[in-house]
Amino acid sequence: MSQNFLIEIGLEEMPAYLVTSSVKQFAEKTAQFLDEARLSYGSIETFSTPRRLAIKVNDLADKQTAISELVKGPAKKIAQDETGNWSKAALGFIRSQGAEESDLIFKTLKGTEYLYVEKSEQGELASKILPQIAQVVERLTFPVSMHWADFDFSYIRPIHTVVSLLDNEILPLKIFNIQADRISRGHRFLGEAVSIHSADSYVEDLKTVFVLADAKERKALIQSQITEIAKANDLVIETDLSLLEEVNNLVEYPTAFLGNFDKKYLGLPEEVLVTSMRGHQRFFEVRNQAGDLTAHFVSVRNGNAVAIDNVIRGNEKVLVARLEDAEFFWHEDQKLKIADLVEKLKIVTFHEKIGSTYEHMVKTGKIASLISQRLRLAEETTANIQRASEIYKFDLVTNMVGEFDELQGIMGEKYALLQGENPEVAQAIREHYLPDGADSALPESLAGAVLAVSDKLETLFSFFTADLIPSGSNDPYALRRATAGIVRIIEAFGWQIDLNTIVADIYQNITGYQNQEAVEAFIKARIERQLLDEGYPRQLISAVLSSDHKSIEALKTVIEAIQATQSAPDYKLYVENLSRVLNLVKEQVEISIKPELFENEFETDLFEKASQIAATDLDLKAVLTKLFELSPVIELYFDSTMVMVEDEEVKINRLATLTLVKKLILKVADFSKINVK
Repeated sequence: MSQNFLIEIGLEEMPAYLVTSSVKQFAEKTAQFLDEARLSYGSIETFSTPRRLAIKVNDLADKQTAISELVKGPAKKIAQDETGNWSKAALGFIRSQGAEESDLIFKTLKGTEYLYVEKSEQGELASKILPQIAQVVERLTFPVSMHWADFDFSYIRPIHTVVSLLDNEILPLKIFNIQADRISRGHRFLGEAVSIHSADSYVEDLKTVFVLADAKERKALIQSQITEIAKANDLVIETDLSLLEEVNNLVEYPTAFLGNFDKKYLGLPEEVLVTSMRGHQRFFEVRNQAGDLTAHFVSVRNGNAVAIDNVIRGNEKVLVARLEDAEFFWHEDQKLKIADLVEKLKIVTFHEKIGSTYEHMVKTGKIASLISQRLRLAEETTANIQRASEIYKFDLVTNMVGEFDELQGIMGEKYALLQGENPEVAQAIREHYLPDGADSALPESLAGAVLAVSDKLETLFSFFTADLIPSGSNDPYALRRATAGIVRIIEAFGWQIDLNTIVADIYQNITGYQNQEAVEAFIKARIERQLLDEGYPRQLISAVLSSDHKSIEALKTVIEAIQATQSAPDYKLYVENLSRVLNLVKEQVEISIKPELFENEFETDLFEKASQIAATDLDLKAVLTKLFELSPVIELYFDSTMVMVEDEEVKINRLATLTLVKKLILKVADFSKINVK
């Protein structure tokens, strides 16, 4: 027999960006609880609004699944003496399992008899187990939490009600100081307290008090209302998914409406208008059929259509106030000179332990110069990168960015163009912030890519030098994100540069930086993470990251080349023979190899073939092929040659030969890190 279980936590309004993740966590932790409690179920539904988190467990078993298991004890020869009496070890085992002698059996395992006790446990009723779900609710974790009243516990927001129903009966439980019942709260202004009749009637009961608890239903309604507005007015309304999600988590009973503003504000840059609407007011911008912005917006009210005209006027008034400020800042900023704004950056702190934003730009410019040299960029591109590095943070001290910080970089590009800067310089200013997230856009221009990498590297070096290094999950300055951005850009542009070489260049040519090894390890970890995210096997990633090359393009080339050979009949032997060289030569021996000391043909053969590979300019795939061809030669060498002999000169000479081979191997990968057993 199955039943349905509902639990709802009624709270004060939660931050919109946390609603979806919180109810998802609630469902996941509930599923884990039910599995561990041996309570089978069909599915778990989630419900959420700004003022409630709820889950409904469908087709829940009425009691736990019974279990039966054999618990292994001591061997028979230890458990019993020759007369069949139980030993102290056996009696201790019986007591520890709470068993009777009649529960004991002997079973043979790998030729030896052992004492076992057969334990069975009948399932408890679900109604007796489910109250423990209160601990699941109390242990949910949130990025922000708060205390209230004089309680010593904290939560995302104060809890007011708890609904707990097993079918149509209240399931008694207590969460913090709130005793569960069947009373939920309706819409803050339109509704009232409502009695939930049963787990199955939850959604419909809440609709009677102007609450749409199903987030998917609520979102679909918002979308359909916006579509109707667009159709009725021959407009195009972009429902940005992240904004739609946020708006959906701000309302319990949505009503979308169309608002207007003066057309004169369309003279502002589009990004300013969109930021004012989306970022500050949670409005959807509206376009005409040609794709141009119009003097309209769409917002969503948390309520019905009663007195909607008043709501529209209020929203229009708030938006116009924002646009008035933006218009003023736009005109005032155009009176400023870039050189004067750059000068102001000398007193703008980048970080109190690091220095000013101006100093950060100067060092970024030096890094950009080193990278430009490594990439052998054209003189014009290099000049544009250097110019961009001299000014690229100037918009931080403009009025517009001071009010709308989301526009940093964007306004820098616009103001730079207005003051006659090269378009490539202006574009680099905008793009240097990219990527600003795991899946966000990358720079499109070469100058923007170099400046973005240089800025992020300088940030990384400065924070590591100041010993502000991420630890565990703690990364307050988003250095992991910045480094991941470096890796993504280099990969996307296919730059054949070794990041370790770049890092070494920077430490050698720019004074003041410290913690080089820590920086290299940090970058290596981000490269590994990127390759893992792209689906490459961990073992092969580890092997290639331990090689002499660090170009991301080269790393991927080698991994894919090794993968292509894994089906070869002798692949295992190839890897073992190459690994044998790496394992034997712990420290490389750098001397001139003396062929006259060779004592057999296999030494000569290995030396000559390895020297031939080393003297040939081959790409990595070709080197891998040659190494695999060298594998049988290595095997014959080891079968017929003792390396660690007493004759010191002979031993050193043989280690020098193997050092030559090791260098060839590490051009490709550290094969000792690949398990082929």
